[in-house]
Amino acid sequence: MMNNIHRRRIVRGGMLGLALAALAATPLVASTAVESESPNAIIDSAVVELTEKLDGRKAEFAANRDSLYELIDSILLPRFDRKFAAQIVLAKHWRTASDEQRERFIEAFYQALLRKYADGVLEFDPDKIEVLPYRGDPSKSRTKVRSTVALDDGSKVAVDYDLVKRKSGWLVFNVVIEGVSYVRNFRAELDAEIRGSNLDAVISRLEREADIVADEQI
Repeated sequence: MMNNIHRRRIVRGGMLGLALAALAATPLVASTAVESESPNAIIDSAVVELTEKLDGRKAEFAANRDSLYELIDSILLPRFDRKFAAQIVLAKHWRTASDEQRERFIEAFYQALLRKYADGVLEFDPDKIEVLPYRGDPSKSRTKVRSTVALDDGSKVAVDYDLVKRKSGWLVFNVVIEGVSYVRNFRAELDAEIRGSNLDAVISRLEREADIVADEQI
């Protein structure tokens, strides 16, 4: 059974370090390189790109948070379906939300996640990650890429990526760590918070965490 410290480490490194988790109020346009990739290649290419961009620069990024956020966003955005992830997280609240609320939530949720898990990227070690051979059906609209992450004690943790097929190619929308889905966890957490207050209050809280000023949403 993985302890909480190990679980948090894998969530941070897996979700952001491997480029899982950008929601867009406007349609997402992926790069040409990502468009042509298979499901496994989406994860493989994220590992390679992050490894190259972090090489010799971890101290620099640790000292400059804005540069760290930009690094994560540059890798995450072309590979992640921000709108779909936000829709799943809000669940029934998405149906009753206004267009403005949806747009604000998409951006605030993503930016808050990016900042919350940014430190995990600095712990990224490509030698501990193994993307397993693809066993899914690429003709279907959704699929899963499986990987393992080695812990310091020599054990391995299963980290799976759920992807959805779009016109631009495959995009990640969820990470599952040893059977624990981050989308389901956030859905339960935010549902309770919305019930205890309201959607606007939750969006405002996320915007504060992400340092998003109100006039940027206008």
